[in-house]
Amino acid sequence: MTDDDVAAARSGDEAAFARLVARHRRELVAHCYRMLGSPLDAEDALQESLLAAWRGLPGFEGRSSLRTWLYRVTTSVCLRRARRQPRLLSPDAGPPRTDVTDLGEPVPGPVWLEPLPADLVDDLADDTDPATAYLRREGVELAFVVALQHLPATQRAVLLLREVLGYSAAETADLLATTAASVNSALQRARAAVAERVPARSQQAELAALGDAGRSALVERFVDAWERADVPALVELLTEDVRFTMPPRPAWFARRADVARTLAERVFATPGG
Repeated sequence: MTDDDVAAARSGDEAAFARLVARHRRELVAHCYRMLGSPLDAEDALQESLLAAWRGLPGFEGRSSLRTWLYRVTTSVCLRRARRQPRLLSPDAGPPRTDVTDLGEPVPGPVWLEPLPADLVDDLADDTDPATAYLRREGVELAFVVALQHLPATQRAVLLLREVLGYSAAETADLLATTAASVNSALQRARAAVAERVPARSQQAELAALGDAGRSALVERFVDAWERADVPALVELLTEDVRFTMPPRPAWFARRADVARTLAERVFATPGG
């Protein structure tokens, strides 16, 4: 960022504004995704945030970094959206089912939590600092984002700003227009709630334990079994605590035995059989 770009953007130069925000776009869309649980909603929120930033740029006095100011604008947009349209998880629709013939009526609308596309995850990890890249990948793991969706919107924002983005309590309070004491209280509650829901071992740790060769072999086994509709081979690859969800249907299944029946009787069932 240069002072010339800031001055030009304030005078209405859209190209200068684009240069100012380009370096922050990937991390901002990831922040929106963590807050909202949907890549599509994240893109929409980012566009709304950038429009608000463009309109509010004359009021940017440079007392904080442009990055911090953009996070203030983006977090405000995400808070409004998160309070208006929370994302659903299949377990929120009721307990796991055992009757594979009853999947429930489709839940209309874009309400289900969705994973982040792999290409965006890779983009976020494109960093010269391996530790930073690793933490960014962990920050968009589905299990972590799922846990976030159980938090009230403000607690979600506090946890992300403090734990993922590294802002201090005072900085977070300034970003959210609240007090440091309120931030610390919200962070304590958010940490406890997330700790109850995230697995003891992260996805990144699991992948690291497998290694590149192990991951490739696992994917090949899964694809081969799926293409052959080999239910026993697929089930052999699952852990006992597996969950099988079927959005937009609210039904979900737990345990390998129920998932095996779902695969055999619904996913790979012969039409008319």
